[in-house]
Amino acid sequence: MTKEKIILGIDPGTTIMGFGLIKVVGKTMQFMQLNELDLKKYDDHYLKLKLIFERTIELIDTHNPDEIAIEAPFYGKNVQSMLKLGRAQGVAMAAGLSREIPITEYLPKKIKMAITGNGNASKEQVAKMLQSLLGLKTLPKNLDATDGLAAAVCHFYNSGRIEVGKSYSGWNAFVKQNEDRVKK
Repeated sequence: MTKEKIILGIDPGTTIMGFGLIKVVGKTMQFMQLNELDLKKYDDHYLKLKLIFERTIELIDTHNPDEIAIEAPFYGKNVQSMLKLGRAQGVAMAAGLSREIPITEYLPKKIKMAITGNGNASKEQVAKMLQSLLGLKTLPKNLDATDGLAAAVCHFYNSGRIEVGKSYSGWNAFVKQNEDRVKK
């Protein structure tokens, strides 16, 4: 019997959170969904975090993913932006961890490399390659959704490899792997 699994990919953000789902059957992937959570109309940062958490829980409860792949924050010069992005990633991770779903982080360059073969590819190049790989008829206006889908596809390509990034199977695993960042 062929094993099936569902991978949820998330591109966290406090303006737009992109996400995509693929189903893996044996060694092939099938497109399920891509979309985004648009948070631009909200001014309250804490409300945005709540909405990210709730939408991630809703996606988990609806699609029952076996694994979550999430884009790690890239390093930027604006400390406030990095802090907000880290919080968005954190609440999406917390949603997955609360449902005991294994999570793997991927750096943006690693995702781009997995999809296009070029770690410096543009969002448009990643989107076009996903369109070709998965037979997508159209692409969304905002490419945050394809970035979320790209995280899921990157995870599919890296499954079974020894080094895939940071993985967490639950709160205890997260704390154990991040002891240097956790206050005792």
